[in-house]
Amino acid sequence: MNTQPKIALVTGATRGIGFETVRQLAQAGVHVLLAGRDRGKAVQAAQQLQGEGLQVEAIALDVTDAASIADAAQAVAQTHGKLDILVNNAGIMIDDPAKKPSEQSLDAWRTTFDTNVFGVVAVTQAFLPLLHKSDAGRIVNVSSILGSNTLHRDPSSFIYDFKVPAYNVSKSAVNAWTVQLAHELKDSAVKVNTIHPGYVRTDMNKAGDQQNGELEVPEGARTSVKLALVGNDGPNGGYFYLDQELPW
Repeated sequence: MNTQPKIALVTGATRGIGFETVRQLAQAGVHVLLAGRDRGKAVQAAQQLQGEGLQVEAIALDVTDAASIADAAQAVAQTHGKLDILVNNAGIMIDDPAKKPSEQSLDAWRTTFDTNVFGVVAVTQAFLPLLHKSDAGRIVNVSSILGSNTLHRDPSSFIYDFKVPAYNVSKSAVNAWTVQLAHELKDSAVKVNTIHPGYVRTDMNKAGDQQNGELEVPEGARTSVKLALVGNDGPNGGYFYLDQELPW
C-alpha cells in the first residue's frame, strides 16, 4: 500500500485564492509546494501554514521567467521525483476599466497573456513529465466565468456588460488550452480541467478602498481543491464552478 502523500504545486500562492488552495490541499493530507515569484514571500506564507501543522514548503517560481520555471521543475524532480497535482493559479487583471475594449493598450494585452496564458502553458510543459510519473496526475487551470464566450454574448447574462478584454480573452484562451491538453491526456492517468473560483473578495477584485466580491476566499478555493482531488472516474477537459459545468 502506498502511504506516501500526494505532492502538489500551486502557483501564485503567496496570498488570496492560491494561498487558501494550498491550505485546503494540505488539510486534505497533501504535501504542498507553495510557489511564488518572490521567494521571501513564499517562505513567509509557507511558514504561516507550517505553524498550523500543515505539510507545506516554499518554492520560487515566476511563471513569466523560463529559467525560474526550469529551476523549479528541476528542484521538484530532485526532491520528490514526481508531481501529483499542478494548480495553475497565478493570474493578473490589469485592464483599465475606464477604457473601451478597443482602447486597451497592447502592453496590457501582452503583459496579461504573458502571465495568464503563456505562463500556464510554460509551467504545464515543464511539469508534465513529473505529472506522468504520478498514478493519478491532476492539472487545474484557474480560469474565470469571464472566459465564457457564450455568456459574454448573452444580454441576459450578469457578465454581459463586464468587458475587460485582455483578462477575459486570456481566460478564454486558458479554457481552449485546457480542451487541447485534455485531448492529449485522454488515454493517460493525468486529467486536466479549468475552473471558475467564483466572485471572490480578493485584491484582484478590489476597486480603490472597496473590496468587491460575493464569496470569501475559502469558498473561492473550493473548486480548485475539488478538481485537484478528483478520482479516476472524474472529468477531463471540463469547465466547472463547484459541481456546475459552465458554458464555454
